[in-house]
Amino acid sequence: MSVHDTQNPESREDALQTAVDAVREGRLIVLPTDTVYGIGADAFSPDAVDALLEAKGRGRDTPPPVLVGDPSVLLALAVDVPEYAERLAEEFWPGPLTLILTAQPSLTWDLGETRGTVALRMPDDEVALELLRRTGPLAVSSANRHGRPAALSVLDAATQLGDSVEVYLDGGTARIGTSSTIIDTTVEPPEIVREGALSREQIVEVLGDIFTAPEPEPTQDDATADVDDSDAEGATGPAENSYDDSDTGIRTQPDQDDSVPAVPTAGTTDPAAAADAIALPSEPDIEDISSGEQPAAESAAGNETPLDTSAGEDTADGERTQSAPG
Repeated sequence: MSVHDTQNPESREDALQTAVDAVREGRLIVLPTDTVYGIGADAFSPDAVDALLEAKGRGRDTPPPVLVGDPSVLLALAVDVPEYAERLAEEFWPGPLTLILTAQPSLTWDLGETRGTVALRMPDDEVALELLRRTGPLAVSSANRHGRPAALSVLDAATQLGDSVEVYLDGGTARIGTSSTIIDTTVEPPEIVREGALSREQIVEVLGDIFTAPEPEPTQDDATADVDDSDAEGATGPAENSYDDSDTGIRTQPDQDDSVPAVPTAGTTDPAAAADAIALPSEPDIEDISSGEQPAAESAAGNETPLDTSAGEDTADGERTQSAPG
């Protein structure tokens, strides 16, 4: 067990390299994020993920979320990504937002009982992002024992996790200090599994009310029936087999579209570059590379998704029942 200062520019490089080496060896690290501190492991090492869950005192029924260092990785790890989910990532990544998505089936990882989902988040922390760009996606849960408060400093984390972690990165007190907000995009309409640092009002202000199902629309048959009924009524009174639109069960569904930037910059969308954005030392080749959360969505860690929604724990950064730093 060793603690490394990332606040001092002179020691940051050595600290980051030590953490990268530990991840490549399948060991656990603790890293700062914008929300709370997280305990991280190579997402593509089942043994490392199992060690992470054991260190926290959790089972496979609460898989950890996954933190990424670039928004373009979204489409490499998830499939059937709704258009609004891409807009959420564009608006609020990096930041305290965890998205539960359908996991890319070809991923060679085992995060636990994810039910085919993965919880993804891009933290807004310089040290965390630099580390993630070197290691690739990390399984990250809030750095605390199950049932204990989330760690807001490296001392909080070390007190709870002790020697189960190889390397602790000290980035000072967590800036936000509250877990991330988790949104499950695998249901329609999407649901807020846990409201954290990002409020529902902030999301609605930017994207509109994506959490309310649209009103049913009349079908072609309904429209024809209305015309026939009015004609019949004019001649002989109300038609006998009339019905109103509330009897129809047809709802409009929002369009879904896969996209994500190819360049390591938020706001672009090129699936070709998605795979290039993932440079995992322990996973030489990720082919197709998603409240996830088969693997996965850290995210979060949702409504019958494994994300942890308990107050102290965070998701992908925080936990989704997938636990993680906020």
